[in-house]
Amino acid sequence: MMDILGGAGADAPAGDLIKDVSEATFMQDVVEASMQCPVIVDFWAPWCGPCKTLGPMLEAAVNKAKGAVTMAKINVDENQRLAQALAQQGLPLQSIPTVVAFVEGRPVDMFQGALPQSEIEAFVKKAVEAGGGSADGGLSEALEMAEQMLDDGAVADAAQTFAAILGEDGNNAAAFAGLARTHIALEELDQAEAVLNGAPAEISDAPEIEAVRAQIELARQAENAGPVAELTAQVEAEPDNHEVRFELAQALHAAGDAEAAVTQLLELFRRDREWNEGAAKTQLFTIFDALQANDPIVLNGRRKLSSLIFA
Repeated sequence: MMDILGGAGADAPAGDLIKDVSEATFMQDVVEASMQCPVIVDFWAPWCGPCKTLGPMLEAAVNKAKGAVTMAKINVDENQRLAQALAQQGLPLQSIPTVVAFVEGRPVDMFQGALPQSEIEAFVKKAVEAGGGSADGGLSEALEMAEQMLDDGAVADAAQTFAAILGEDGNNAAAFAGLARTHIALEELDQAEAVLNGAPAEISDAPEIEAVRAQIELARQAENAGPVAELTAQVEAEPDNHEVRFELAQALHAAGDAEAAVTQLLELFRRDREWNEGAAKTQLFTIFDALQANDPIVLNGRRKLSSLIFA
């Protein structure tokens, strides 16, 4: 797994990510270490109340980065000469907690006092990016790799990579969605649905997962889609036959022409928006959900639908 998700420090044991550092080890564990991987330095003291709150939050953010950054804890009471030397070099250590990010041997960012967890994680992410790395331990790169595999038709390899990502991050909505799409590619719709049903409740309505649910629904419709040519001729002969026009839209989408399907559904909505309990609008949203939000078909379709609704 680490061959897939590996990166600088990505395979470091959790215990190696966070160290107590002294004046004697500062050069090795901070300055030299930051040449390979960013180091977050926490200047603290036992009597400092905010330090007791900040420390565990900072450690959690560092651990979450899965080796893309390490952390050095420096007790300023026990290392007063080091703190004074760093202060003389420009680090404002008069108040604590002070947190400094070191990249390539020098401080690149800092903050003082307690921060919310979200801001701490943003600070760590910024430090990792300053070092040219990824704050998620390589998961983003692995996702891109898996998506490319799926696009290239290497479905089994893509499925293995998506599954490996979930082994590292069981709440990764994009990986759940990707794994489900590998089953769609193999026309295994029940298995695709089972993958999504296995996603944790807190991510079950994530946009990536909702998109695949829509893709599964459209794929099931495609299994029963009629012939496009015959349905087109029938619609031309009976333009007010809403059922046939709806079936034509399904057939067009099954044939890979989402834009034409949207056109037919918009026309059906224009003719009778309430037909079959608003089926045209529902189907439009299913198609929109299955596509990327910035897809021209989605943008144009939503704009035209809005104009019809408010006409």
